[in-house]
Amino acid sequence: MGKLKIKNLLLRSYVGFNPHELGKRQDLLINITLDYKSGNEELSDQPIDALDYRTITKEVIDKVENSRFNLLEALVRMVLDTVMANQRVLAAEVEIDKQHALRFSESVSITLTASKD
Repeated sequence: MGKLKIKNLLLRSYVGFNPHELGKRQDLLINITLDYKSGNEELSDQPIDALDYRTITKEVIDKVENSRFNLLEALVRMVLDTVMANQRVLAAEVEIDKQHALRFSESVSITLTASKD
């Protein structure tokens, strides 16, 4: 089994329900950890055998940047469901930080996990 980490993916999306948040994109910092079925890539050194994390990341970017959510929890769930849809992914953890969500705080984050047990 392999573990892949996508660290500090900085995106912007509409998330929030307070009047000052409506109609404004928020800065989001996304960290994703994937446990996946490793295969021949370790021995073959062939890109065709590797987990295609570029495609997974592009799908996350597209969905996050083109979505609107009231709650950060719902956005995290959407990203988690997106990465779990890959057949090689066995488990995942997604953490999204909503930067500057609270005064005097760098960010507020939500973390969700899932597995295919």
